[in-house]
Amino acid sequence: MAKPDLQPARGTHDLIGEEFRRHRHVTETARRIAALYGFEEWATPIFEDTRVFARTLGETSDVVSKEMYSFEDRGGESITLRPEGTAGACRALVTNGLTQSNLPRKVFYAGPMFRYERPQKGRYRQFHQIGCEVMGAAEPLADAEVIACGWHIQQELGIGEGTVLEINTLGDAPSRDAYRAALVAYFRASADKLSEDSRARLEKNPMRILDSKNPGDRALVAEAPTIEPHLTEAAATFYAGVKRALERFGVPFRENPRIVRGLDYYSHTAFEFVTERLGAQGTVMAGGRYDGLVEEMGGPPTPSVGWAAGIERLSMLLETGPAAPRPVAVIAVGEAAEGAALDAVQALRRAGVVAEIAYKGNLKRRMERANRLGARAAIIIGEEELAGGVAQLRDLDAGTQERVPLAELAARLG
Repeated sequence: MAKPDLQPARGTHDLIGEEFRRHRHVTETARRIAALYGFEEWATPIFEDTRVFARTLGETSDVVSKEMYSFEDRGGESITLRPEGTAGACRALVTNGLTQSNLPRKVFYAGPMFRYERPQKGRYRQFHQIGCEVMGAAEPLADAEVIACGWHIQQELGIGEGTVLEINTLGDAPSRDAYRAALVAYFRASADKLSEDSRARLEKNPMRILDSKNPGDRALVAEAPTIEPHLTEAAATFYAGVKRALERFGVPFRENPRIVRGLDYYSHTAFEFVTERLGAQGTVMAGGRYDGLVEEMGGPPTPSVGWAAGIERLSMLLETGPAAPRPVAVIAVGEAAEGAALDAVQALRRAGVVAEIAYKGNLKRRMERANRLGARAAIIIGEEELAGGVAQLRDLDAGTQERVPLAELAARLG
């Protein structure tokens, strides 16, 4: 068969069959566990004013400068398809007037995101994320609890043994100022060995050099100073509180001083759940504390913390996908039985039983379709059964068959 002319746009994919069932399983599991932790689900628009992301992700970040899907609409406004979910949640908090009461707000979200980047394993230009945000909580316990929720979701999905939590602290503002000075001094001494991107970041945002993937940069980063000697007493106490709470929650972790967030509104905790099962793209869930982000949106100072996770990556880690539900096939033999078959299939559906009815074909063809569907049972109604108010109930696994009153089918199969 010739390949169709129309294909999905590069970096997008269809979710069909088992892949969709995996995707839905991840989302529904996350939604259920997040609710146990008191998270309320929000849904924000798929596109926003470009300033929502340019202001919050940083004008010099790769996402803003290279990856955002931005365009001018017919009214001349600059619009961007959302590249992540946190900024929209913070914007919603401010524009809906929720910054002054009932804090903290614990928010869960799920949906598609968009970034123009090179497609690769588990990474698409239209991808999907789940996320949790705690907005309006300054305590280290909030950091630990949001991490524990993410860990719980992974445990419930059965992938927790294959991921590792790595954490770091970015300290408070005085800590970061002192650390930036130390980084600038260190990297400036070897500026000629830095990549072009990292040389540009040296003066503007030196912490982002620590996150460079360039091999030459990585060699320098390995010997770069860490933030720990530059932490204020308050920042060190906060970090100790996060680790202590994680231990009480039973969440294992290891410290990684190279986890950073380059923008000024990030502070204190930064973390990633990583795995070796997805090759080089090993991060499946990442987040941190962003105490200045709501203020960037025009709201009051609102300390917050959260994480996001790629649904595609999480679903790839599942050992097996959820099985498709096995239906009951309802088969009418002869026109006279069609009405009773329709009544039967609807009675089954109202009782919560997945039921299929064949549209055409003789009994043999309809049974063949039932087998292709993986049906667990077949209900056969012909003129003789109709006259007796019964149906033939065939167990397709055991190969047995019995006559069952039509009124009792739903109870038998529910």
